[in-house]
Amino acid sequence: MLAAGLSLRQRGYRGRFAPSPTGALHRGNLRTALLSWLHARLQGGEWLLRIDDLDRPRNRPGAVQRIVADLRWLGLDWDGPPRLQSDRRGLYASVLSALRRAGHLYPCGCSRRLLADISAPHGALAVYPGFCRQGGIGWGPQQGRLPSWRLRLAAGPIRWQEESARPGCLEGAAEVGDVVLRRADGMVAYHLATAVDELSLGITTVVRGDDLWASTGAQVAVEALLGAPAPSYWHVPLWRDAQGLRLSKRDAAEGLEGLREGGADGPGVIGLLAASLGLVPEASRLSAAELCQQLTLPLLMAAVHRP
Repeated sequence: MLAAGLSLRQRGYRGRFAPSPTGALHRGNLRTALLSWLHARLQGGEWLLRIDDLDRPRNRPGAVQRIVADLRWLGLDWDGPPRLQSDRRGLYASVLSALRRAGHLYPCGCSRRLLADISAPHGALAVYPGFCRQGGIGWGPQQGRLPSWRLRLAAGPIRWQEESARPGCLEGAAEVGDVVLRRADGMVAYHLATAVDELSLGITTVVRGDDLWASTGAQVAVEALLGAPAPSYWHVPLWRDAQGLRLSKRDAAEGLEGLREGGADGPGVIGLLAASLGLVPEASRLSAAELCQQLTLPLLMAAVHRP
């Protein structure tokens, strides 16, 4: 399937929006979806909808249907059926087995509590210190608990094509480290599933929030081990509230439901999202298709990264 995905890339631009069904989309998610959709359509490309639903305990009943309905209500059409990560577990397992056979993984018995105790202060992203890198534990259960599987990451810079102002480069050993690709509970980890999906679905460009910029190094590293070039990335600014805090799914009033209760319709919401980036005047009303017709790719990129 990875080879088929690389063949799909030859057909032209393929983008994607990949929400998790852990609650309703807030307006920050919706703005990122709109930017991703515009970036694809302005280049005559395809836009896929992928549902990142592997983490079952966090999934909310009805959330997938609500995401689909909200995107349709806004006129953000996608190509092909929605792709569910939960339908692709066999592919992830095959890739994990191949990486393990090739010596790119090692078992890790470190608990989350242990790693939290030695992590960087103030919630900073911590790089795994490599306690289990030299061996000492097996692949089987240890004291009734299976190990996680970590990527044995080589030292050196990890680079990717980045379309935002921030350069696409992280130092592998110091800034990325040996990330988990299969959790101790047997669940495929985010970095592995995301990397495999970008390749197997033939994604050429990933448009997503700037909060995921630091995750890119691990995903690019996995893609390189699988013998494929990474897609290009455009990490866009997050929508923040008046206090400068990023919006979250806990902010129900910031989602479509709150906007609808305030009397907004689809064109009004598209106008609100576009006006927040300076693409149209405040209080504009227009469809996603009409907004696309008014823009060019340079105009879109310049507006998003306007100082």
